[in-house]
Amino acid sequence: MPNIVELLYILILAGFVGFEVIKKVTPTLHTPLMSATNAISGISLVGSLVAAGSSHQVSQMLGFVAVTAASINVVGGFLITERMLKMFKRKERK
Repeated sequence: MPNIVELLYILILAGFVGFEVIKKVTPTLHTPLMSATNAISGISLVGSLVAAGSSHQVSQMLGFVAVTAASINVVGGFLITERMLKMFKRKERK
């Protein structure tokens, strides 16, 4: 079983790799990338609902925190995506 130092090393390395990958994305791909991220957050929301429905009290508390965080992430992501899509719509002339 990996110890805490190995897990922290993997977390930090994944953060750097993720940052470098996202930094290279062109602005025209940000909206589809955001939509894919929202889908992944939706999957984590389902998993956190399963954890919140557990019979253990600690799992229920952590599941509730995870449901709250995932819900905020999904709603916020869709609001930001909607705002970005409005930037690409043409304004109607009067």
